[in-house]
Amino acid sequence: MKKAKVKLKDIDLIAFAQGPGLGKCLRVGAVAARTLASYLNKPIIGVNHCVAHIEIGKLTSKFKDPITLYVSGANTQILALASGKYRVFGETLDTGVGNFLDSLGRVMDLGFPAGPKIENLAAKSKKYIELPYTIKGMDFSFSGILTKLEQLIKSKKYKKEDLCYSTQETVFAILTEATERAIAHINKNEVLLTGGVAANKRLQQMLATMAKERGVKFAVVPKDLAGDNGAMIAWQGILEYGAGKQQSIKNTNTNQNWRTDEVEVIWV
Repeated sequence: MKKAKVKLKDIDLIAFAQGPGLGKCLRVGAVAARTLASYLNKPIIGVNHCVAHIEIGKLTSKFKDPITLYVSGANTQILALASGKYRVFGETLDTGVGNFLDSLGRVMDLGFPAGPKIENLAAKSKKYIELPYTIKGMDFSFSGILTKLEQLIKSKKYKKEDLCYSTQETVFAILTEATERAIAHINKNEVLLTGGVAANKRLQQMLATMAKERGVKFAVVPKDLAGDNGAMIAWQGILEYGAGKQQSIKNTNTNQNWRTDEVEVIWV
């Protein structure tokens, strides 16, 4: 608030992540939001965390109706707006790509978060080690790839740099292929990359190349807005409140399993 040069009395609306996510974390945020809303006597809006990632990307890119590849710790989905909801056209069948990378990082003793360290190690290699390529239509999975990598690491026959390079080339190729299939399936001409893993330069490069070959526009959410952040929650609250959504404090229970395609899009 000091950076924005605003005071509590200047706040017009309280927005918070109502779901999905870890139950305890969501409840802490909800309690803080209710307390502020009551104390300031301001309206309160609970928003979907995943949709907020999409909308902050649309704001920064100026895209109106993109196919979105949303890549974060717990969530990895290909989404597009249709009939008043963000429909899921492809998604992970097990774990999110961010959690997959962090799991690999733990096996490699890279610390947390592992994504940036894996990216740095991958940049030092061009040696590809074959890994499972697990894509089924427009859905994909990462657990089998992780199991194979664990076996290769335990064998001590491969360098970390080569394993990281192979991981990125395999996993990001899967995500790019699934996104390309969505482009072929849906008549849209914009592709948006958002979520924490969107900061990865190699993933950006693969998607940019594919989009150029397909003749569609491509944009990436800025790095400081890629991971979980308050700005995206605030912006989503503004969109929904501006579209007429009203919510009582009594109706602010969190939902850790709130899927993206369950949100009614009223602000478009």
